[in-house]
Amino acid sequence: MTVGLEVEHLRVVFDDYVAVADASFRVGPGESFGIVGESGSGKSTILRAICGLAPATSGSIRLIGPQDRPRPAPGTRPFRRMVQMVFQDPYGSLHPRQTVDRILAEPLAIHRIPDAERRIEQALDEVGLGSGFRFRYPHQLSGGQRQRIAIARALILEPEILLLDEPTSALDASVQAEVLNLLEEIRRHRSLAYVMVSHDLAVVTHMCERLMVMYQGRAVEFLTAADLAARQVTSDYTRTLMEAAVGFRRKDPMPDSAA
Repeated sequence: MTVGLEVEHLRVVFDDYVAVADASFRVGPGESFGIVGESGSGKSTILRAICGLAPATSGSIRLIGPQDRPRPAPGTRPFRRMVQMVFQDPYGSLHPRQTVDRILAEPLAIHRIPDAERRIEQALDEVGLGSGFRFRYPHQLSGGQRQRIAIARALILEPEILLLDEPTSALDASVQAEVLNLLEEIRRHRSLAYVMVSHDLAVVTHMCERLMVMYQGRAVEFLTAADLAARQVTSDYTRTLMEAAVGFRRKDPMPDSAA
């Protein structure tokens, strides 16, 4: 049984800018939860606040689960080991002057975890890359391969919750599908809980069991993936997102006027 996550009345303010006004949600052990909304709605800031990269002005973040399981407080080293994040830009999140081997070895060294050799090989195998990638640099990898390395880095500490910040938006469509299928396979195999941020409603519907719709830093609606697929929504803003997700449609040309 893995742990889950509970966020209550989270508020994040940068100077005078309110990035997250009020967000509350609960992710059960092994559950996949999505957060959607337009750019600037506060989605990614929530993930950054959970993992400690953005300061929470108020509210609470805590792990939930069985009473006999450790539930460390946010900001502590044990919490960071249990909650890992995969960022949107795989090239920007990997050190350009470090080999894959060093990138994967660094979190093990920080958390003083032994048997690095075995763990690195296991992590590479789990994301579909062989040991031949260990001594390559990020610029020698494709975008999809770089994101697989980023996923391997998150998995190498054997976390129980993954925070996914639009993990496929920087990839080509064909590679997106491969990475999403990989993430889903890993979740089922490890019984991980996911919190996935995305602007792509189709991705969230496919990957997540429930989702939260955000607008201007606040939650406006909670849905199941089945509700979204059936277009059973109550918020006008969610309907607007669904219409925008349809994309560009060319209008029929106007008929020529009669001579």
